[in-house]
Amino acid sequence: MEFMRTNTFKGGIHPPEFKELTHEMKLESVSPATKTVAIPVTQGGAPNTPCVKVGDSVARGQKIACGESPMSVPVHASIAGTVKKIEVRMVSGNLEAPCIVIQSDDSNRTEFMPPLDPFKCSKEESLARIKEAGIVGMGGAGFPTHIKFNPPAGKTIEYVLANAAECEPYLTVDERAMAETPDTFIDGLAIAMKITGAQKGIIVLEDNKAYLCETLQKAIEKNIHGSPISICLCKTKYPQGGEKSVTMAALGREIPAGGLPADIGCCISNVTTLCAISEAFREGKPVIDRTVTFSGMGCKTRRNLRLPLGTIISDLMPQEIEADDTVVKIVAGGPMMGMAMTNTTFPVTKTTSGVLFLTAKETFLVEEDPCIGCGSCIDHCPYRLSPVLMVRSMSADDYNEANRYGLMDCVECGTCSYVCPSHIRLVQRFKVGKSIFREQMAKEKAKAEKEKRNG
Repeated sequence: MEFMRTNTFKGGIHPPEFKELTHEMKLESVSPATKTVAIPVTQGGAPNTPCVKVGDSVARGQKIACGESPMSVPVHASIAGTVKKIEVRMVSGNLEAPCIVIQSDDSNRTEFMPPLDPFKCSKEESLARIKEAGIVGMGGAGFPTHIKFNPPAGKTIEYVLANAAECEPYLTVDERAMAETPDTFIDGLAIAMKITGAQKGIIVLEDNKAYLCETLQKAIEKNIHGSPISICLCKTKYPQGGEKSVTMAALGREIPAGGLPADIGCCISNVTTLCAISEAFREGKPVIDRTVTFSGMGCKTRRNLRLPLGTIISDLMPQEIEADDTVVKIVAGGPMMGMAMTNTTFPVTKTTSGVLFLTAKETFLVEEDPCIGCGSCIDHCPYRLSPVLMVRSMSADDYNEANRYGLMDCVECGTCSYVCPSHIRLVQRFKVGKSIFREQMAKEKAKAEKEKRNG
């Protein structure tokens, strides 16, 4: 076991954790009272199109949407029933996206893949299984796992890092998964090591979850494949779970600007993703369920729930989840990187880690003040960017200069916004700024190509 109590990363913050609200609450399986789900057609990767139609009968685990792109990741039915509608609905981020609405037929019909021994099949078969199971990064990014596990030629994976930091306040589903199903988690990590060819696996765990070390060590010792796996205990600090923070804390290696973990010889997957990998091979089960933390001081029924994908949050209320009238903000995800929602009519997806009902005491609903140039955002940025200079450059419509100060390297962790004494919505500005910069780059590229064609 590697104790990294002094080695972590520069910058970062220590927001109130609020994990005590749910960290002892076991995962419970719950279904919506309406017996209906609305499953977004695309949940990570390239856009999909439905491969079922209204009126079709589907089984739990049956593929219902897919795409032709190598970056596409299929989506599966989370309940057995009948396709009632295929329509555009609101999803996380207050966006609209096509969803497949399924009404349960109260049966237990399943259509899983046959089990596959990950230690006897080829790498190609393993990657195909991960893709067909619809596995994406379930820590929030939603990047296709079959792409992550197959880096470009010339990139060698030395380590698989199991990102068990779960550094966002309130969220505890990864913690519960490690406590309740450690063998599944370790099996998924061993499978990831086999596929990528990594010689070592490291579980990166914040020290607020140090009590799990004994449980995880026992699971590691039971691992019949003998994969070399260790635990790296790191300081509890946000955003320890960011991929650049994880690699710096565990390996002392820095992912280069614009680069990927594969550039420094590692691959990173979070706990829920690794558990899904184990289930895909051992049970043939695709990603059809999602564990979600329901918390916040405005939530009267704080719980960790396992839900069918496509479950509409409002369909759980008030039978399973109840909020009181002190709620001023509803967040899909964690409070730092999650999305504030206008209401609870959005579905659970593969990347939904939490739903928070926050009171006025838990959030900042204040007007912005002018920037005072204190530099606190620079001091605390874990990735050594210059948020204040990025904003000033964007205010002058100089997006190239903003990028020089780190605009496109920003991971939108929210650290700068949290420490800003003027309460400036820095991350919001960076989201918009990135979109504008991408549009400018696309126009410049198109212009250059046109000039090249015209000689």
